[in-house]
Amino acid sequence: MKDTELRLIADLMKNSRRSDRELAKALGTSQPTVSRLIKKLENEGVIREYTMIPDFAKLGYTIMGATLLNVQEPLIKEKFEEVRKTTIRTERTAPHAALLAINSTTTERNRLFISFYENYSEYVNAMSLARRIPFVNVNSMESLLADLHDETNYRVLSMSAIANHLLQRLERKDKKET
Repeated sequence: MKDTELRLIADLMKNSRRSDRELAKALGTSQPTVSRLIKKLENEGVIREYTMIPDFAKLGYTIMGATLLNVQEPLIKEKFEEVRKTTIRTERTAPHAALLAINSTTTERNRLFISFYENYSEYVNAMSLARRIPFVNVNSMESLLADLHDETNYRVLSMSAIANHLLQRLERKDKKET
């Protein structure tokens, strides 16, 4: 990925409401170039969506949970499809505020879920539903729960830190090349 593209992504991660003209000025390029780059990055799937990040505690969530679990491996296509359908059905009947649901690279726990809960009983209910998903090893489930109202929390969720890291990488690269 080109440096200009990375800088553009970093700027959008910090504030996706900036106009193409503002972004062009910050990047030292033209507005049509920025518009073209954004369209290219969207088409390539690098930019998947534009959103904002709320204060989840102010929305009524008190807990953020990171849950690791193990789904029996290997899941052949039919078993995977059964897990997928059951999960979709469960989410329709009992929607929850899931931020992330991905495969992990560890062997002991191969799925990671990060979700927000209004209270502890909502978390308990969500774990009960997760145990009903086919092929889940219920003995493997483990969660780390964070109190969103804890005033000593350093950073709950922010794209700015990642954007700053991208920019630091580019600066290090520029220094090496000079």
